[in-house]
Amino acid sequence: MTDFPLHDTDSAPEESKPLLQKSQENFGMIPSLHAVMAEAPGLLEGYQTLHALFQDTSFDKDEITVVWQSINVEHACHYCVPAHTGIAKSMGVSDEITDALRNETPLPNDRLEALRDFTLSVVRERGNVDKAAVDAFLEAGFTKRQVLEVVLGVSQKVMSNYVNHIAETPVDKPFEKFEWSKAA
Repeated sequence: MTDFPLHDTDSAPEESKPLLQKSQENFGMIPSLHAVMAEAPGLLEGYQTLHALFQDTSFDKDEITVVWQSINVEHACHYCVPAHTGIAKSMGVSDEITDALRNETPLPNDRLEALRDFTLSVVRERGNVDKAAVDAFLEAGFTKRQVLEVVLGVSQKVMSNYVNHIAETPVDKPFEKFEWSKAA
């Protein structure tokens, strides 16, 4: 693999420096993902923007976690699954939900399972989701707005998951205890 630098506010391209400072303020550190993305300032800015927009959707904390982790697990992202395990804990998401997502086992209720199913349909079918999948999602109590918000979440996670695969981003120290690899 190509070696990608882990930038800080000294080494980053000029346009990325304020973005890394924002990461430092928001997370109390510069996540390795952001340090890698800083090489391309537009990518880091886009990712930060999508992250903020997705957190501001109509989904609650459990649902946000289901979307993020369903995508992370499907993409077998060695970095994002541990990171979002830690983030879920900080958001107060139950271990039951987190463990079910990480282990690809049943979620605690049908509504969350419908969200995971629909999210995976969007990912696996590259957006070419059939009417039956959309109808099942809506029948589970979700809205057309949330259909589109899943696309927003997928867009965010494609950026991070793909970068982590290409750059082999090292997992941040606080998340190492949540190490994960996809079951065979």
